[in-house]
Amino acid sequence: MSAVNVGVIGVGAMGENHVRVYHKMEEANLIAISDVNERALKRIEKKYETTGYTDYNELLENPEIEAVSICVPTTFHHSVVMEAIKNKKHVLVEKPIAFTLEEAEEMIAAAKEAGVILATGHVERFNPAVQKAKELVDDGVIGDIVSAFAKRVGPLPPRIKDVGVAIDLAIHDLDVMNYLFDENIVQVYGVMNSILDDCEFEDHAEIMVSFDNESTGIIEVNWLTPYKRRELELTGTDGIISVDYIEQSIDVFGKFAQDIEIKHEEPLKEELKSFLNAVENDQEPEITGEDGLKALKMVIAANKSSREHKPISFDEL
Repeated sequence: MSAVNVGVIGVGAMGENHVRVYHKMEEANLIAISDVNERALKRIEKKYETTGYTDYNELLENPEIEAVSICVPTTFHHSVVMEAIKNKKHVLVEKPIAFTLEEAEEMIAAAKEAGVILATGHVERFNPAVQKAKELVDDGVIGDIVSAFAKRVGPLPPRIKDVGVAIDLAIHDLDVMNYLFDENIVQVYGVMNSILDDCEFEDHAEIMVSFDNESTGIIEVNWLTPYKRRELELTGTDGIISVDYIEQSIDVFGKFAQDIEIKHEEPLKEELKSFLNAVENDQEPEITGEDGLKALKMVIAANKSSREHKPISFDEL
């Protein structure tokens, strides 16, 4: 595989991670970065020996660049992605794919028309523990999945200003459950609220998702807990799979209880490697724009449910 020429737009906390990983990868040739914060831009430009632009359009107009990671705040995803597509760049946009369903649908349609890849950055799918859980589920190790419970909690991150905890955190587990269950979503129910004075959006939420096979997923997220926890438990007819996202570990209990060995990898590295492989081989990415749209749709349904105090049919949106 030859190296793909890449750029990164938005070099905040997550964007700098993209820059760091691309800089190390044999599959990538980091050409340029962009950010409106000139001080941060210069620091990262120097650290990773690349070219920086305060105007992302200058980066997109560079004919050398084949693909871009877009890591700007959610409310700017649509405008930046549409410009990237207009410039015939393959795109990996950080989750959530967009701020609204209409924006996401327009991005997906534009990418198809332009003949470029649009991938969504749901990094937990590339967590080795999630990949192993998928393998065990598909092999029937715990029988048929009955339910899943996810807990993703921690303190309020100062970098998050434009969205609430559901779209920032819960969307990870909604996407993972959709991936593991591999069933159509029927209904979403959400309860959420805000307690913190310095948080404009909801800072805690509980979400329940019903799937076509009558299994359910329950998610608890908050920015209130003083410690960070990222856990998922899958209950099946023959046992339980317990996943720790942070430790990248799995425990299996039940009829086929077993010790699971997992080779630890950085999920972001695996995600970017997958994206570049899709670009190089002109393939559909592992996590498509449509996958990003479905995850966003679940979060929007949960928000609507919380406002209206009733379950929301997935087909209503």
